[in-house]
Amino acid sequence: QARLMESGGGLVQPGGSLRLTCTTTAITSTFNPQTLAWYRQAPGRQRELVASITSQGTTDYADSVKDRFTISRDNARKKFYLQMNSLKPEDTAVYYCHFGYSWGRGTQVTVSS
Repeated sequence: QARLMESGGGLVQPGGSLRLTCTTTAITSTFNPQTLAWYRQAPGRQRELVASITSQGTTDYADSVKDRFTISRDNARKKFYLQMNSLKPEDTAVYYCHFGYSWGRGTQVTVSS
């Protein structure tokens, strides 16, 4: 089972931006066909899907982040990303990257003034 590792979280003011990166130990032939996803979990709430991207590059977003977040992938580097713009306090959560049966350990994003 591949390992996933998130990075790029932190504290940002409302309206700011962050870019999350997910790095994997999966081999390229395993990584490339996968649909990749970012989830988040806020305190006291269930984990929710934020964004996904298929092997063909088709993307999907939660309504709450549409037009603010962008998911992308780099198959050559076996990485995928979540660009988060116009961040709001309600975006505060632990963000997890995921594909197949693998999950990262999460990275904290806090949006606060």
